[in-house]
Amino acid sequence: MSTENPFQCPHRHDFLGSNQRVHERRTWMVIGLTAFMMVAEIVSGLVFGSMALLADGWHMASHASALGITALAYHLARKHADNPRFTFGTGKIGDLAGYSSALLLVLIALLMAYESLERLFQPVPIRFNEAILVACLGLAVNLASALLLREHHEHNAVAEDHHDHNIRAAYVHVLADALTSILAIAALVVGRFWGWAFMDPLMGLVGAAVISRWSWGLMRATARVLLDCTADPRLEARIRTLLEDKNRARIDDLHVWRIGPGHVSLSVSLTPFEPVTLEQIKKRLCGVPELSHATVEIQPAMPRAVKAAVGGVHE
Repeated sequence: MSTENPFQCPHRHDFLGSNQRVHERRTWMVIGLTAFMMVAEIVSGLVFGSMALLADGWHMASHASALGITALAYHLARKHADNPRFTFGTGKIGDLAGYSSALLLVLIALLMAYESLERLFQPVPIRFNEAILVACLGLAVNLASALLLREHHEHNAVAEDHHDHNIRAAYVHVLADALTSILAIAALVVGRFWGWAFMDPLMGLVGAAVISRWSWGLMRATARVLLDCTADPRLEARIRTLLEDKNRARIDDLHVWRIGPGHVSLSVSLTPFEPVTLEQIKKRLCGVPELSHATVEIQPAMPRAVKAAVGGVHE
């Protein structure tokens, strides 16, 4: 939230994450690493006959595209931050990109499962030594990419309304890459020393199942933001306490939803039991650092005779 009073009019609708530029720069670095390893694994998988390695390569290819979506989302959100056509700013572009990435992860998992089943019933010769070497290199790249994204991902993991779902999507993609690399190495090692070649496509199926689970969690989290679900029930309860101020007002209607990483918006209608000014309401709301935009409707103060009849309201 900016240092200026967000409840002044007119005011800006710039509700981007605090680490927007850092996330964008690191995402481009990870894209470069991923694209390099993508080419190496696809070529190696075709040459050495490893389904696990080929699946990991195609997986990284689709992740390079997904990471491109992440980087593009950061660019567009920053470029149109002051565009008045976006009623509540461009903070949700990252959530839209995260949801799109989650859908892409599902497609990746389905493709991996199909290819793995095909190789399970129609095995091909595998050059294990070369495939293991390339898979280990792929894992190293994945771990380096995860380290680039991990610090800032965890910084935003304090509460759900602070999550940058765009960088979270990139982080999940990188973790999925690391998982498929680990599974590929395990399958190739088992196949190399025990002759269990069927483990190669079997690990592809395991990876597809785990990636599907991760994508579902990301899809659910971003869909809630896109559909304006309540940002955080605990935050809503805290706002209720501040506005009702020891039974000196009654909230008739309250909506709290996320408009960007670390930014929530409020729409409330309340009836005071004694005269109150808008400045007093603003002062109460300034105690909520996540609140970046507020629309407040104050009904006429309720007379004391009516107040006494409301029931349960005490001085």
